[in-house]
Amino acid sequence: MRPLTEQDIRSSFINCSKGEAKRLATPRDLAERPWADLDFLGWRDPGAPDRSFLVTERGDELVGVTLRFPSQQRGFLHRSMCSLCLTTHSGNGVSLMTARKAGTAGREGNSVGIYMCADLACSLYLRGKKPLESGSRIEESLTLEEQIARTTGHLSAFLDRLHA
Repeated sequence: MRPLTEQDIRSSFINCSKGEAKRLATPRDLAERPWADLDFLGWRDPGAPDRSFLVTERGDELVGVTLRFPSQQRGFLHRSMCSLCLTTHSGNGVSLMTARKAGTAGREGNSVGIYMCADLACSLYLRGKKPLESGSRIEESLTLEEQIARTTGHLSAFLDRLHA
């Protein structure tokens, strides 16, 4: 992913108003992000624990979405799998993220959901750049490039559903 500026991020959102995009909390560490290892930029809002954001490149344009997830606690022994990167986590490591649809459908309250790594670090888990507990990644015969393509394909399908 190419490095993004705060303005790039704010102007990319498709499922919130320009005013909401102007007020949302952007990451303070943009210069330190491992851009070459990211398929999308994801972060949680430090002021609102149930809100997170995701920005990705689709062709030549940036697409940003606001996401919400429940604050419910799961048991430590409960394991869930991320629908994007297929990493499993125990406890609250995977959450159902919901995004308001773009346009009229979103203003009418329609939303789309996907199970994702709660910390939005899918790209780093795929590449082995972020540590995981044993057994969290399934041994696969796919190459890293194929796994990345699958993950970005799953993300693209989710984003397509926001416009439907």
